[in-house]
Amino acid sequence: MMTIGAFSKACRLSPKALRLYDELELLRPARVDSETGYRYYAPEQLEQARLVAWLRRLGMPLAEIREVRALGPADAAREIRAFWSRVEAETASRRDLASFLVDHLTRPLAGPCQSDSSTSSDPSKETTMLELRCATLSDTGRVRPANQDTAYAGARVLAVADGFGSGGAPASGAAVEAFKFLDDEPLPAGSVLNLLEDAVQGATEAVREVAGPTDEVGTTLTAMVWTGSQLALVHIGDSRAYLLRDGGLFRITHDHTVVQSMLDEGRLTPEEATVHPQRALLLKALTGGRPASPPAPAPAPDVRLHDARAGDRYLLCSDGLSAVVSEDTLKETLTTAPEPAEAVRTLVAGANASGGPDNVSCVVADVVSTTAR
Repeated sequence: MMTIGAFSKACRLSPKALRLYDELELLRPARVDSETGYRYYAPEQLEQARLVAWLRRLGMPLAEIREVRALGPADAAREIRAFWSRVEAETASRRDLASFLVDHLTRPLAGPCQSDSSTSSDPSKETTMLELRCATLSDTGRVRPANQDTAYAGARVLAVADGFGSGGAPASGAAVEAFKFLDDEPLPAGSVLNLLEDAVQGATEAVREVAGPTDEVGTTLTAMVWTGSQLALVHIGDSRAYLLRDGGLFRITHDHTVVQSMLDEGRLTPEEATVHPQRALLLKALTGGRPASPPAPAPAPDVRLHDARAGDRYLLCSDGLSAVVSEDTLKETLTTAPEPAEAVRTLVAGANASGGPDNVSCVVADVVSTTAR
């Protein structure tokens, strides 16, 4: 047997940490002296102790470490890989937010739907501005008896929400309504992040209000807010946002679904994911249910900042479109339709031509340059 001091030096976990992990039943000593309470460890426990120490250095929460420690090597490796993928995604999101803050704290924002891309002290010279031109369309589809989607395109706000459950339509409408105040809200430097946080919390409370006590009612939400030079993205669920830029189509959201998590972990192939029976099962959404006091926080959404370029075209859509229309077809339609209104009509028609098994909603927004003296 090894004393707690010797074991601590060997595994590089402090005696204080070892005592905590004993209390949490994460790493129990092999023997505890009944009279002194002194802990003793077996040499064969060193490998697990070192694993715990390494996982703590990765920043893995203790609850997850307990689960990983109970797995075999292959399963443990897969869980660690999945954890690190989440860390990298969160780090990338924070990097975008930091870049946004630096940018917006060092230069003023332009007014609604416009941005100075060049300035001059000479009033006779032209100034290039950016603005959005948008269109939206929502359709019941060919199978569902009612439309539970909500799609919106305003002066600053673009949003698609896909409701589910018996009150799905009011839930999606309430979530989008909670963002509409940003259409008229001034966006001074650095404030958009706080405004987005307020809007998400407001959407959560609004959905809980209309959904009542059941958590079987809720909605996804994918929204973008135009600052004048950037689009701030807020995303939760499996509605999607795409960017068409320089001839390429890029999905800029990550589905919060069971199937997507299995894809991330390498447990499914993309082909298997398309026919998986749980492909619509969400890991995150805005749902009903009355939280305990104090109220639970809103589910953490993905938040990203995208610098706008003239010629960009954005698509926000519910899974009624993305589940039945291939990305190749989305790209072709977005590339060839000259105006956003034509693009949304063609996309909805394509979903219905593929059977229209779900409600289908989309918003298409073009970033265009204009000139002013």
